[in-house]
Amino acid sequence: MSLDKNLLRKEYRLKRKALSEEEVQEFSTKIFLLFKDWLSEKPSILHVHVFLPIIHQKEVNTLLIRDYLFEKGAKVYTSVLGEERSQMETVLIEPSTSYTIDSWGIPVPLNVGAIDPGEIQLVLVPMLAFDLKGNRIGFGKGYYDQFLASLSPKVLKMGLSFFSPVQSILAENHDIPLDYCITTEKVFTF
Repeated sequence: MSLDKNLLRKEYRLKRKALSEEEVQEFSTKIFLLFKDWLSEKPSILHVHVFLPIIHQKEVNTLLIRDYLFEKGAKVYTSVLGEERSQMETVLIEPSTSYTIDSWGIPVPLNVGAIDPGEIQLVLVPMLAFDLKGNRIGFGKGYYDQFLASLSPKVLKMGLSFFSPVQSILAENHDIPLDYCITTEKVFTF
C-alpha cells in the first residue's frame, strides 16, 4: 500500500523538527562519511550538483560535502531560482563564493551566473522521505522534479536522509526516482 504524500510530508517535517541541532550535525557527519566512501569508488565523478541546506528546516548539512568536493578539485554546482521564480537555474560555485540567505532560508550564492548544466554527473537531491524503490517526497513545490527532468537521464540522482525508507510512496508521472539514497546507516541503491 502506498502512503499519502501530504501525510508523509507532514510526518517527516515533524520528525525533522524534533531533531536537536546536535543530532542534525551528528547525522549529517555520518551521511557525509558514507558519501565520501561511496564517491571514493567512483573517481570519474567530478561534476556534482549540491543543494545548500535550509538550516531552520533541519536539512542535511551538505556544506561538509561541498567543502570536501572543493578539496578534491571537483566542479561544484548548485541552483538558484530564476528571475520569474518558476524554475531553477544552475550555477557554478567556488570555494571563494559568498552567500546570502533568501526569504525561504536558502543560502544563495552571490555574483554567479546561470550556466548550462550539461556537465553535471551527480545531483544531491533534498527531500523529506523516500521509499524502497527510490521514490521521494520533497516540500511539494516540484522544483527538483523539473530540474531533474531537464538533465540527461545518465545523471545520477542521490537523496540524503536522516531517516530510513518507508515501504512505498505513490509515484506520479512527473516524479523522478532516485538512483541512490544515503541515510545515517547505509547507502541504498535503486
